[in-house]
Amino acid sequence: MSQQRTTRTLKVNGEQHHVAFSVHHSLLEVLREELGLTGTKHGCELGECGTCTVLIDGKPLLSCLELAAECEGREVETVEGMMRGNELHPLQSCFADLGAAQCGYCTPGILLAAQALLAENDAPSRDEIVTALSGNLCRCTGYHKILEAVEWAAAQLRGDESYRLPESAFYGDPVPGEKVTDA
Repeated sequence: MSQQRTTRTLKVNGEQHHVAFSVHHSLLEVLREELGLTGTKHGCELGECGTCTVLIDGKPLLSCLELAAECEGREVETVEGMMRGNELHPLQSCFADLGAAQCGYCTPGILLAAQALLAENDAPSRDEIVTALSGNLCRCTGYHKILEAVEWAAAQLRGDESYRLPESAFYGDPVPGEKVTDA
């Protein structure tokens, strides 16, 4: 039994790609296997973990649930498309500076979900950030660094030079019962 194939033109990260693939392949499979864009991760492949999040027409969607054949004529952005030349997107810089990514497996999906939020709301509350990222699971972090990184990136993107991260964002909270001294 032969698999039915199709050829489509997909616009990914601002570039047109003419790609052939099996009609039943998800966007996740085509991005990784046909286009070599491995920043988008395989996770549960059930639409529950968010590791495969990409932006389609600016909205965060789960690429494991999208048929690639249905994405022709749409704008797809992956984590590889966040950088501009050699410059990291402020979200990427803030995540790196704060250590918001540990193993990094969930990070691409979280970055793209956060990017979509900040495109719509340049000053989200902590609750709005939590809601926007609620479809992205992380097994390694306690989410605090992720939330702080999104807040910091939002401030940078809107040019808020008065925004200051709490010292605990860099050094962690004091150990309970430990005396904090100014050196």
